[in-house]
Order: sequence, then C-alpha cells, then structure tokens
Amino acid sequence: MTWTSTDQSIPEPGNGMFRALRVRNFRRYASANLFSLTGTWIQRIGQDWLVLQLSDDSGVALGLITALQFGPSLLLSMYGGVLADRYSKRRMLLATQACMGLLSLVLGLLVVADVVALWHVFVLAGALGAVSAIDAPVRQAFVSEMVGPALLTNAVSLNSTIFNGARLIGPAVAGLLIGAASGNTAPAFLLNAASFAFTITALAGMRTDELQPSPPVARGRGQLREGLAYTWAHPDLVLAMTLAFVLGTFGFNYQVTIALMARETFDLGAQAFGLLSTCFAVGSLSGALLSTRRSVRPRQRFLVGSAVLFGLLTVVSGLMPTYVAFALMLVPTGAAGLMFSVAANSFVQLGVDPQMRGRVMALYFMCFMGGTPVGAPLVGWISEHLGAPWGLILGGAICVVAGLAAAAWLARRRTVRLELGRTPLRLRLRVGAQRAAVPSPRLRAEEEKMAEQAPGQQSL
Repeated sequence: MTWTSTDQSIPEPGNGMFRALRVRNFRRYASANLFSLTGTWIQRIGQDWLVLQLSDDSGVALGLITALQFGPSLLLSMYGGVLADRYSKRRMLLATQACMGLLSLVLGLLVVADVVALWHVFVLAGALGAVSAIDAPVRQAFVSEMVGPALLTNAVSLNSTIFNGARLIGPAVAGLLIGAASGNTAPAFLLNAASFAFTITALAGMRTDELQPSPPVARGRGQLREGLAYTWAHPDLVLAMTLAFVLGTFGFNYQVTIALMARETFDLGAQAFGLLSTCFAVGSLSGALLSTRRSVRPRQRFLVGSAVLFGLLTVVSGLMPTYVAFALMLVPTGAAGLMFSVAANSFVQLGVDPQMRGRVMALYFMCFMGGTPVGAPLVGWISEHLGAPWGLILGGAICVVAGLAAAAWLARRRTVRLELGRTPLRLRLRVGAQRAAVPSPRLRAEEEKMAEQAPGQQSL
C-alpha cells in the first residue's frame, strides 16, 4: 500500500469502488455502522407498526410520529453544526450514539412491560429526533476528517451504500421479528439498542493521530448567522439545498406511504410491509453503488436531472395497481432517489471551506430533513382521505415541478464574456454556463495556476 508524505497515515486515492475503505479508521467506522444502521431500520419498521397498532391504523398518527422524529432538525441542526466546528467530532458522536441507544432501550422496555401508550412513542420519537439533529451534521463532517478531501466523494457514496444495505436487511429482519413475536415490536427496539455498541466501540478505538481535523472555530457570537450568510452568498449551494428541501418534504416520505400502501391499499401485514421497504432499499443500494464510481464534484445539471427522474418514478409508483407491480417499481425509484441524495451531499461538502463545513452541512440536513414535519403529516392526511396512492402521485408531481423550475433557472444563468489578451493581442468570445460560485478544491487550484501563467489577460 502506498502512503502519502503527510503525518497522517492516509492512503493515496487510487481507483476502485471501495477505495475509501483503505483508511483504517473509516473501515472500522463503516463496518460498525452497518450493524448500527441495520438496528435503526429495524426500529423504524417496529415504530411505524407500533403506531399503527396503537392508533387504529391512522395515517395522520403515522405522519405525526415521523414529524416528531425529524422535526427537531429545524431547531437544532444548525446548533449541531456550530458544535461540530468547535469541538472534537469523535467525542460528540460517542455521546450522541450512547443517548440514542438509551432511548431505544427505554421504548423496548415499555413494550415488554405492556405499558406503552401512543404518547410514549411520540415523546421518545421527539427525543430521538433531537439527538439525531445534533448527530447528523457532526457525523457528516466527521467523514472528511477520517478520509480527507481526495476520498470524500467515495466515502460519502460508501456511507450511503452501507445505509441502504442496512435498509435492505433491516426491514426484512423487522418483519420476521414482529411476525415471529405475534405482532410484538419489543424485540425490534431492544435489538436496535444493542446495535449502538458497535459504533461506540469503533469510535473509541480509532487512531486519533490519523484523523485530519479541521481547525476548530473559537466560540463567538454570530456564528449561526455567519453560516447562513456564507451559504446565501453561493447560488450553487442554495440550489442544492432548495432541491433537497422539496424532495425531502414531498418525495422522501416512503416510511409513511409504503406502510399505508401495504396495510390499506393491499390489505397485507408486517411481513409484506418489510418486503416493500426492502425493495425500495434494493434500488437505493444500487444507486449508492453506482455513485461510488464518481470521483469529482457532481454538476448542478446532474442534481436537477436526478430530482426530476425521482419525481417521475414516484408518480408512476403511485399508479401501480398490484402489490407485485408496486414492489418492482420501488427499485428504480429508490435508485433515483439515492443518486440525488449522494450527489447533493457530495456537492455541498466539496463546495465549502473546511472551517464552515459543520454549519453548512447542518443547514443542508435542516433543509433535507427539516421539511419532513410538514410533508409527512400532509402526505399522511392525503393518503388517509384520498387513498395511499395519491400521497405518492402528488408528492412526486411536486418534485418534478421543482426540478423543472431549477432547470429553467439554470438555463437563464448563462453568461456572455468578452476577453482581451494583451500579450499577444487577441479577442475571444465565450458563451456558456456561469461557473459554480464555490468550485471544488481541485478546480480552485487549477484556476490559480492558470492565473499565474497568464497575468496579462483581463476580462471586459
């Protein structure tokens, strides 16, 4: 194995779909995450099924529990980003992972004792959402510290691959557990509580001298506003976050729509629900694996195209008349959604300065997940009153409209530039898309080199 000349023992990028796994810290972290995230997906299926049991199959209650779990992102994600820029990300993750494991354990014990009520589930989901709101931006920013900028895109894709591998395994395991327990969801919550031990062990055993931490930001006033101003000054980041907000609010509500399609439209049980979630995960895993081949910052037009494609496939999914047809349609839909998600994540991370990464990533996740408290109950209400397919059809249509609007905005941002060179004298006309406001580090280096080689050139 070839190593760089820096003090940290980070391998050179190289080639291959799994090149980021050459980094020991990331390899251990990713392996532990597979177990932990599998437990998380088991709990999500168990939680949704428990809510349906306690609420007499209420779509609104299912949307509300989702809103409570993701709602705190609106209030706490930016604060989590500030903490990520100030303090050790590894130590913060140790604390958040332990808290989430404890909350899962409490819910499991309530179900075991047969004293669980719907309000218990709501309160614990809200608490879990609060901790996750802090955990998410810290966890995303920590990836760059483990692998460095050269491997960041591949590491983000691999994280998504692991997440969706867990989504592939978790729902099926949850369905089997709940079915084997005659509808009792306690095993799902207890198993998830135990799974956090893997990530905590991996974090505690990391080689801290191999991490590449960004310079810590000193405590000061106005740091939240600084993150917002930084993002607003760069239209490419605003575009990515706007699309993430719309798709996160109206498109990525499959935890609600799949459950209602299984139970209401097709009149099936927990096992069928788990298998539908697994089909969606198969597509998402495929999209994540395809994304691992990318080694540079995605283009804005790719974000727009993948958003439109995901919206169209969501609409088609809602039109499927049978269980089998719906299950098959979930595969390409999941792939399109994941390709957008990975591209948007990489686009934002590779377009910010390291000392701003925590706050900007927090804003990104606030956009991506923060709309869920509005979208999930709305989609649940639509599904309950108009039928589960309409939750998919209307949500997908909104995503298509947003993608087309973004495409029209990009088409209008084309520039005409006249350049005059003095040594030797030449005139050149350029017509093309306006370059991104925040180029990737590699592009910035190339532009600086070109500027040094051609000092006599100026633009009119």
